[in-house]
Parts: sequence; C-alpha cells; structure tokens
Amino acid sequence: MAKLVMLMVLCILPAIAMAARMPRSIGKNTMVVQGSTYCDTCKFGFETAESSYFIPGATVKLVCNDRKTMKPIYTDVAVSDKEGKYKFIVHEDHKDEMCDVVLVKSSDASCPKISPGREQSRVILNHYNGIASQIRHANNMGFEKEVSDVFCSELIKKYQVDEDDV
Repeated sequence: MAKLVMLMVLCILPAIAMAARMPRSIGKNTMVVQGSTYCDTCKFGFETAESSYFIPGATVKLVCNDRKTMKPIYTDVAVSDKEGKYKFIVHEDHKDEMCDVVLVKSSDASCPKISPGREQSRVILNHYNGIASQIRHANNMGFEKEVSDVFCSELIKKYQVDEDDV
C-alpha cells in the first residue's frame, strides 16, 4: 500500500507542478496585440542599434474605428514594460473595423516628441484573415529627442546611401 501511495505521489506531484508553471492559455477568440516603443536619438525615423533605445513606461492606445463612420467602437490603453514592450489582450473579434495602436505619451522626459510617421501601427483583429496565430504584432513606434545627440552626424554618414551604392 505504501508503495502504491508513493508511486501516485511521484506521478501526480510532477504533473501538478508542470500545470502550475504553464502559462494560462488564451481563449479561442482572444487575440494578443504586442509591440515596442523606442526613442530615436538622432531623428532618423527608424531604429538603429547605435541611436535607439526602448522606452519603459510609455503609454499606447488601441483604437478600433467603424470602417464607414470612423467612430471609435473599442479602445484600450497599455503601458510598456521595462523592456519597452506593451501588450493588449482583446477578447472579441473586430471583423470589419480598422484598428490602430497609437502612441500617447513618452515616460522619458529627454525623448518626449512623437516621431512623425512612426506614431501608429495598424493591426488586424479578426480571425478570418489567414493569420493562424492569435498574436498580432504591431510595428515598433517611436519617440524622438528635441535635439539630436552629438554623435548623430557620424551615424548619418554611416547610414546614408549614395546613388552610386544603389
């Protein structure tokens, strides 16, 4: 009897421990929208390893508008984590709506300005589009400094493409 109890304990305890460690699965109709916010220190309009860093604590908003009236139907707000990543959990399908993730506010006082052209990202939030995953990736969105850093002139030369190079 003791062997039987010991065998059951050895089989059941690992299963319970594994179940407790597994992330909670998202529902069948649930979608996850995720992306990142960054600071463009040189005002390039894109990220580089030398002139960009992720911004924790930035505020972003998810807005879904009616395609015909352009009135907001669904909104949600998220804040980026310590790695500059944000996440929205959306429990309903937004079939014929236009959904965008939009920058709201930077938490970095030295990088407060929303970068033109990098302020929003369109996401598709329905299950009838050929995307197998429930995860939707939004493009990284950026803020920029008021004044470029001093090392930016060297980086401009590095990233500039001459007509002869094309």
